[in-house]
Amino acid sequence: MKGAFSAGAALSVLAMAPGAMAQEAAAGEGFADEIVVTATKREQTLQDVPVAVTVTTAETIERAQIRDLKDLQSVVPSLRVNQLQSSANTNFYIRGFGNGANNAGIEPSVGLFIDGVYRSRSASMIADFPDVERIEVLRGPQSTLFGKNASAGVISIVTKKPEFQFGGNVEASYGNYDAMVLKGRVTAPISETIAASLAGGLNRRDGIVRDLATGERTNERDRWFARGQLLFDDHDNLEIRLIGDYGKIDENCCAVVNLRQALPTAAIFALGGAVTLPGEQYDNITYNNFESANDIENWGLSGQVDYDLGAAQLTSITAYRRTNSLTNQDSDFSSADLLGRNWQDLRIKTFTQELRANFDIGERLHGLLGAYYFNEKIDQNNEVFWGDDARPYADLLVQGLSNGALSIPMLETTFGALEGDPTKYTGQFFLSGTGLTESYALKNEAFSLFGQLDFEVAPGLTITGGINYTHDKKRFATDTTSNDVFAGIDFDSPAYAAFRQQLLLGGALQSVGIDPTNMAQVTAFATDPATAPIYQQLVGYATANASNPAANPLSPLRALQYFPPFMNVPNAVEPGKVSDGDFSYTARVAWDVTPTLNVYAAVATGYKAASINLSRDSRPTPADLVELRAQGLAVTNLTAGSRYADPENSTVYEAGLKANWGLVSANVAVFKQVIKGFQSNIFTGAGFFLANAGKQSAFGIEFEGAAKPVEPLTLTLAMTYLDAKYDTFRLSAFGDLSGTRPAGASPLSVTFGAEFVQPVGNDGDRVILRGDYHYEMPFKLVEGLPGLVVRDASGTVTDVSAALAAAREFKQDINDVNASLTYAMANGLELSIWGRNLLDDRTILQIFDSPAQPGSISGYPNQPRTYGVAARYRF
Repeated sequence: MKGAFSAGAALSVLAMAPGAMAQEAAAGEGFADEIVVTATKREQTLQDVPVAVTVTTAETIERAQIRDLKDLQSVVPSLRVNQLQSSANTNFYIRGFGNGANNAGIEPSVGLFIDGVYRSRSASMIADFPDVERIEVLRGPQSTLFGKNASAGVISIVTKKPEFQFGGNVEASYGNYDAMVLKGRVTAPISETIAASLAGGLNRRDGIVRDLATGERTNERDRWFARGQLLFDDHDNLEIRLIGDYGKIDENCCAVVNLRQALPTAAIFALGGAVTLPGEQYDNITYNNFESANDIENWGLSGQVDYDLGAAQLTSITAYRRTNSLTNQDSDFSSADLLGRNWQDLRIKTFTQELRANFDIGERLHGLLGAYYFNEKIDQNNEVFWGDDARPYADLLVQGLSNGALSIPMLETTFGALEGDPTKYTGQFFLSGTGLTESYALKNEAFSLFGQLDFEVAPGLTITGGINYTHDKKRFATDTTSNDVFAGIDFDSPAYAAFRQQLLLGGALQSVGIDPTNMAQVTAFATDPATAPIYQQLVGYATANASNPAANPLSPLRALQYFPPFMNVPNAVEPGKVSDGDFSYTARVAWDVTPTLNVYAAVATGYKAASINLSRDSRPTPADLVELRAQGLAVTNLTAGSRYADPENSTVYEAGLKANWGLVSANVAVFKQVIKGFQSNIFTGAGFFLANAGKQSAFGIEFEGAAKPVEPLTLTLAMTYLDAKYDTFRLSAFGDLSGTRPAGASPLSVTFGAEFVQPVGNDGDRVILRGDYHYEMPFKLVEGLPGLVVRDASGTVTDVSAALAAAREFKQDINDVNASLTYAMANGLELSIWGRNLLDDRTILQIFDSPAQPGSISGYPNQPRTYGVAARYRF
């Protein structure tokens, strides 16, 4: 309510401003019309482009101390950015739509482009900004011009070209947690037609979170990067731009806190281990028995050729990129050695080629034709093993789940004896070093053909039509093995019928007050004429249900079968390939009502290709599972799930206006956005549940405005209202979610900014005071928690109430204040003090089922207050 009140007050000021300042507008400096964007793949001013786009300039990036993409959401309210499991993962959401995770097979719904080159995975998406000219955030489906995987929006980063005049900048910053940033750029001419630039930076910071078990610190920064550019410009009709970049990350990240304790938590404590306690989630402490590792390198080469033929302009962009990511994490997030290793080696190779031609026919018809080719290969190897404490930990859980009736040694002896060898499993359950060895390979090839025409049917009135056809083909294979002996035990095996009967009888006797371990008491109950008939009924019940999976007394132990045998693909039933294609289109009418007011209405569709579940939760569909079992191919304990999610298709209906009265500007967009087949991706504590929602929709209103009430002061306001829901989602991990609100979609996001620029003296020095306040109303982080779903022995969901209630309990709200004070000298030197999250507002970014800890909940806390000083010199 506080954020809504602030937004309403500021909106009222902006609404009254045009009339109050009409006579001053001619003398004032405009806002939007000075910013050039390429949202439609041709240069237009922000005021003229009839697309919902937010532009963050290099000046804003510098003064707001935006360090990487996750800081961008503080100035773009329709955008959410999360960095969670590792330094390699950055996930984007626009208008509440988006996905992504530590799963390279799941493609993002928000496309990221840097200098026109598509970055396909989150491991490739982290960058610092020493030479950025602007960042454009395009909201809504953008598949017509951007093709593959832009169903929710696009983030387009444009860096500065080399210049034919020597110049550049260098910046050094120091902050709390011993944070040090050094970055800069230099550009110079080599000849009359060739210019070059070199940009680079170093970003280091001590860990914010203290690991009380290892004695080290985590959530640190340790990364560097370099980008070189070469520009050939004949100053006539040919321009060639070559770019090479390299980035390196070597960090300990990312801290997790325990948010809800359960039976496994007591077992960890009994072993002398520790996790964060309730109320400690914002104390910047964590517990691990080894440090996380994030060793990531990311590099690429690209070449862009622009050739002006007069009536047409030809563009070619060719790029090759590599990402190599080695990560390791203590994924039980405790000081006990439960999961002794969770190692991943991810390698991504990507080649892209884009060709397009912009042309004019007369003065009223502007067109664009293009083609795009994408080729990517992903190789991923994982290892996740039990640690030294896994066996005693599991023994405590088995005793707790069975009320003391069972233990690990007793189960090993019993299962072995029933199979003819009492020693077969001795010492084998939860053995340190056993677990899952995973290998996944994915080859993806796609191409797009696209075109767009803008026809000015009357002065100021333009009709636009565009179409795109994208075809996407994927082949994938797995080579994953499990040597977790306990997870390979079939609790429904006929060989264990006598054991199940014994346990059922013991449970039945307990229900009538008889201790099944007291043989004298049992004998008396069985032979007493008054109770003998009851005993015989209990025996009959146990005998009849000994082979009934729904009544299997061993079922509670399935939660400990963490690494079951894996059904590899391709196989006789599953081919390991998917191919699909789709047409996307854009239809828009734009009208320049006056030189200061433009309106538009549009409908556009988007397409995102099928995603592949490259995780240990990759399982055959229910239909394929039936066929695998019929052919006798299904591995032990195989249950149904998903190998891949079908494509998603989005549609947006949007109307907007863009106004610039000189001293006041305002952009408004009203939209209805729908995604059919939305690829929902949920972490289960072991892998990922990937499924298509039937239909997800959102109605929204976006406002962006700026005003200059007095010459030194500029006020800005951005606001997004969002009413989102799952229209249909019957086959989620939690049953039917139809009619509920999707996770991650705040009903209201507001950013209010102010900048005061005061000249000092007569030499051109200035004092610049800047601040922004970002508010988001509370929203749930996940739809539910799969680990709290109750299932019967067949795997069928029987109760989701606890899973959904936990999601409602843990919500996120944001009250983020950032500010900076800069003294800018005429000679190019600037001195600043800055702070981010000045209110030290703490919240949980995401929650999930604690791995290998049934019933426990973990989460990622946000970053606390940071502040520092900076010096910048331009030359």
